[in-house]
Amino acid sequence: MSIQTQPSSRKTSSPQSWEKQLLATIKKAKAASFAAAQLSPVMKNKILLHAACLMEKRIPFLLRENKKDLVRAERMGLSAAMMDRLCLTPERILKMAEGVRAVAALKDPIGKVMERRKRPNGLRISKVSVPIGVILIIYESRPNVTVECAALCLKSGNAVLLRGGKEAFHSNRALAGVFAASLSKHGIPSECTSFIKITDRSAVDFMLQRDQDIQLVIPRGGESLIRKVVEVSRIPVIKHYQGICHVYIDASADLKKAVAIARNAKMQRTGVCNAMETLLVHQRIASRFLPSFGEVMREEGCELRGDGLTRKYLPWAKKAKPEDYGFEFLDKILAVKVVHDLESAVSHIQRFGSGHTDAIVTKNNKAARYFVDRVDSSSVMVNASTRFADGFEYGLGAEIGISTDKIHARGPMGLEGLTSYKYVVEGSGQVRS
Repeated sequence: MSIQTQPSSRKTSSPQSWEKQLLATIKKAKAASFAAAQLSPVMKNKILLHAACLMEKRIPFLLRENKKDLVRAERMGLSAAMMDRLCLTPERILKMAEGVRAVAALKDPIGKVMERRKRPNGLRISKVSVPIGVILIIYESRPNVTVECAALCLKSGNAVLLRGGKEAFHSNRALAGVFAASLSKHGIPSECTSFIKITDRSAVDFMLQRDQDIQLVIPRGGESLIRKVVEVSRIPVIKHYQGICHVYIDASADLKKAVAIARNAKMQRTGVCNAMETLLVHQRIASRFLPSFGEVMREEGCELRGDGLTRKYLPWAKKAKPEDYGFEFLDKILAVKVVHDLESAVSHIQRFGSGHTDAIVTKNNKAARYFVDRVDSSSVMVNASTRFADGFEYGLGAEIGISTDKIHARGPMGLEGLTSYKYVVEGSGQVRS
């Protein structure tokens, strides 16, 4: 692959040239992170609100830059779905600007006293929220990620390095430029929001080794991207590989609610990480639930792949293969299994789940508690669709991603997930004996 600072087939100079340039960008971001950490809530909001206005004023320019990406993507043969994710419209830009204003309206997460205690020797100890530092975001084709991450990192007092996919190069560069311009206007280093112009893949590997300068990596994209980042990185990575989400219909479930919840979990949007991929049904309710649910799915063009008992009630369903359970279809395809009891459902999820989001539909409080206590996912739903596993739906505002890790951040990551903490110890001359 050629080394380039913008999409082009023309080869450039040796790797040392871009390595030097990239290292300088990283170092400037690190220096800017100290300024970002000191920004007052008022100044952060001024920068964000100005960026939102600037985004709206620059709509013609943003559309022209996006057009360059769309033309190139069409030549590359990107799918219709990918083209749609890449495409900017005036309406989408206005919505992104409103999203930035929504972030500005959120409570500032920095400087919050999380705990306070006084020791017998008179020391006053406070646990205070602080920014993480420099955050590297590696993402694929969606330009809106540039805006979401820039806004959230700024609000949380962090500097951000934005490394988008080459298919959205011009769009991402233009959108990142909006934040850089707003920062500069307010006398703040524009490097608080830095767009990485080098599209060579080895540039990502280079950045992932800079653990002294970058404190956190958040990859947003497919499983292959995330696994590659984890394999190479010397920096902590917030990740989720797959969204193998389950909905379990318990024996006591309300049939009407169960159909509505399962349908929404699968069909409201099929290509997202919190969509249901496997449906589990208690054998005592299968004969009543599956025919009505199956008819809804068939009308909506969803292919069902079931075990023997499922196909007894839905003879038109395809026979499920072993690998269908634990597979992320991201399409109008659903694996279905009839289970013996609640314990069997939980065992299935423990074996095949990805720790993202799983749900139970039941009227039995004891069954709900059993499910919640034993299903170890970042979000566990009771009588609600898995599609609610989202930062905005949780009232967190925009999210920077979803984590299935257990350390630092878990589930939808809003502003709180972009902070760390430090201990502030105040004394009056105490010394340790």
